[in-house]
Amino acid sequence: MIKKHFLIHFFLAVILVLILDQAIKWWFVLSGFEYQGKIISLVLVYNQGVAFSMFAFLQEWLKYLQILLLIGIFIYLWKNQELFKTYCIQIGVIFGGGISNILDRFIHIGVVDYIYWHYKFEFAIFNFADIMINLGVFLIVLQTLLRKDKRAV
Repeated sequence: MIKKHFLIHFFLAVILVLILDQAIKWWFVLSGFEYQGKIISLVLVYNQGVAFSMFAFLQEWLKYLQILLLIGIFIYLWKNQELFKTYCIQIGVIFGGGISNILDRFIHIGVVDYIYWHYKFEFAIFNFADIMINLGVFLIVLQTLLRKDKRAV
């Protein structure tokens, strides 16, 4: 059984990312703030798809598919508790970002995005939750690569 402190760390990471992300998004939605920079611009956009607006054609179904995906991942992690214990904070950060983006789909017409990288190449518009999801994945990969008890391949 997963020990209580692993669940506490997981849920604290989820809640922290969710609250920070939603606060930033609501600030952009309510303030109308925009900034046009040479490298990064801050502009409010509602993304009805996922990364690079993929799967926007799924419309309303997309949020329900994403919920099912998170539930499926959580069930997998519950059954593979060693994996959950090893990466509970990173997984919490990923889930916090994912839940926040799904919440946007219920509240707004799409995910609230606002960071637009356009230096040397035009990149997708993204948000804090997206950064946290990528950071969580990066930290899992990094921790896995740096583990001392690596198994021989």
